[in-house]
Amino acid sequence: MALKSTIYKANLSIADIDHSYYEDHQLTLARHPSETDERMMIRLLALAINAYKLQAVCNGDGKLAFGAGLSDPDDPDVSLRDFTGQTRMWIEVGQPEDKPIMKACQKADEVLLYCFNHAAEVWWKGIETKLTRLDKLQVWRVPTERSQELAQLAERSMQLQATVQEGSVTFSSDKGSVHIELQRWK
Repeated sequence: MALKSTIYKANLSIADIDHSYYEDHQLTLARHPSETDERMMIRLLALAINAYKLQAVCNGDGKLAFGAGLSDPDDPDVSLRDFTGQTRMWIEVGQPEDKPIMKACQKADEVLLYCFNHAAEVWWKGIETKLTRLDKLQVWRVPTERSQELAQLAERSMQLQATVQEGSVTFSSDKGSVHIELQRWK
């Protein structure tokens, strides 16, 4: 018998000072049985950092949503689709193989990858030459210590604030706060 996903609810208040985007999002995250709190929270981080694109790219007429993630490798972890159904942004987290990333670049206007694992540097050295020619791709590194701290904020029902300023993000809840400065690899 297959294990079912665990449902998490997040009320996320985003204050993106860099892009003048201030919104509250009521989100439902289905956490696959093989997914860790750390990976789930990186999905939430990626959504928060890119939520401003609802206005900047889709003029408020789009859908920013979590995908099937680990349940369906052909579905993004997070996506932004405009009112026509076109995928404007495709987000993956972790250390995927090169072929799914190449496919994503054919399906979406922009592909963002957020790496967070302690072995991300080794993974990147092995895959970098295969991905450098992909113009639509951005690769970001979340420091391992910060991603582990972010995982400590995970709860089945979360009240979170995300403040984006000067290219970094601070996540806060009643359990504490985590300041994250991402590195752009590509």
